[in-house]
Amino acid sequence: MLLTTRSVALAGLAFCALMMAVALALQYIAGLAPCPLCVFQRVGVLATAAVLLVAVVHNPSGRWGRAFYGLLSLLTVAGGASVAGRHIWLQSLPEDKVPTCGPDLSYMMDMLPLQEVVNRVLSGSGECAEIDFMLLGLSLPAWTLVGFLILALIPLRLLWLSFAASRG
Repeated sequence: MLLTTRSVALAGLAFCALMMAVALALQYIAGLAPCPLCVFQRVGVLATAAVLLVAVVHNPSGRWGRAFYGLLSLLTVAGGASVAGRHIWLQSLPEDKVPTCGPDLSYMMDMLPLQEVVNRVLSGSGECAEIDFMLLGLSLPAWTLVGFLILALIPLRLLWLSFAASRG
């Protein structure tokens, strides 16, 4: 079966939609409010979805187009996965090492430059260290990291298709 850029990117886009559906269900149905790091992880999913959507529409058949979308989507997946990893690390800190809670994300976005918001969120806060939900022994950021690792198969497949196209 010949896989096109479009079919691979559509599979990744569907997985992004699934990840966002779970996040929104946990927020609006289960009542779990996302912390700033959770919001940044959602941005990683949405950024990946945006790249994959453009790949679906463009549907390049050449190796350079596949490589471009593979690398760009791998970059967005890696960004989201690194935020999830940071979140897991923050949750694993001993209670006396957890940073104090700071202002919420909407306040920071209103009052601070974007770079300062990013720096403060990535440095973490006490609210991000709380574990509100566990499933099979894993916290939500750990499950999100698993989702990003699965999602990474899509850009890796695009890169493989690019490599295969170059071999003839």
